[in-house]
Amino acid sequence: MTSVPLTDVEIASALNDLPGWERDGDALTRTVTFDAYLAGAAFASAVGVLAEGLGHHPDLYIGYKKVTVRFNTHDAGGKITAKDVAAARAVNALRVSQANSELTSTRIPRTIGPRLSDLLC
Repeated sequence: MTSVPLTDVEIASALNDLPGWERDGDALTRTVTFDAYLAGAAFASAVGVLAEGLGHHPDLYIGYKKVTVRFNTHDAGGKITAKDVAAARAVNALRVSQANSELTSTRIPRTIGPRLSDLLC
């Protein structure tokens, strides 16, 4: 079943209720910053698990202490649909949940796990 793209008015209305999200062409995007790289990586992983449950997967860009989440719907020609809005809401709920947990504030010691040089030998 093909999804129906939202109109410009519907997208603008949805963005009013999606703090942190913006329209970037034919996608909804949000960049979230973190105090530590691993907190961002954990967030990206949590978004991946959430997306798998929703059956709607974003493009994720993991940078140093920041993650960008980008949703559009492939079966709607890469346009923004209600699926994207629902997924963005779910990501916002996840972000609030993580902000209230230790995930974004926990610092993992640099000595945890093997060093890259040990793995390459």
